[in-house]
Amino acid sequence: MPLFQTIQCNATSKILIWEITESFEELSSKVVLKEKTQLRLNGMKSQMHQRAFLSVRMLIQEMGFTDNDLHYDEFGKPYFDCHNYISITHSHNFAAIIVSHETVGIDMELQREKILRIADKFVDTEFSYLKPNVLEEYVKKLTVIWGAKEAIFKIRNEKGISFKDHIRVGDFSLNENRTEASLHFDNLVKDFDVHYKEIKSDNSEGKFTLVYAFEK
Repeated sequence: MPLFQTIQCNATSKILIWEITESFEELSSKVVLKEKTQLRLNGMKSQMHQRAFLSVRMLIQEMGFTDNDLHYDEFGKPYFDCHNYISITHSHNFAAIIVSHETVGIDMELQREKILRIADKFVDTEFSYLKPNVLEEYVKKLTVIWGAKEAIFKIRNEKGISFKDHIRVGDFSLNENRTEASLHFDNLVKDFDVHYKEIKSDNSEGKFTLVYAFEK
């Protein structure tokens, strides 16, 4: 499957989403990997993980970059050797990247009731506006909150950050596509603009939530 969707977030920020329908062999034949990346790919035990990994390389190529342009720091955060920032996510049969001149993070999650069981592990102040009695809305809002915190964590990428204790997501409506969040860590407060969008494919059984955050 070619590129599934492109989202122009602003003048210097673009999201590309890939729906992973190709085989490992098909994807492998379309990307050129440097030796370090090939070794990392070979070490992956799950073929789904391998296909997602290769799909990210397809997305990078769509943006005019190559695997040689992509690097990872000591904490596993991806970066380019230029003024563009990049963040990566994959969930089930989707992979996505965001490339921007701004500091940015992205996350994509399948909406599942399973999230109800772990809500108290990553939700704190947000419980004040959540309504557990409306199940579908509750699951969708929890997924946005998780995605926002994951995206913010990818931006800061600092050891010791707790989703529950350090990242706060402001009240929001599912009818809109934006909220605000803040990180309170190491005597610093950082604010973020958070955007979210529901993604659905004819080839996918469920709905996904795409969340991306810009550091203010």
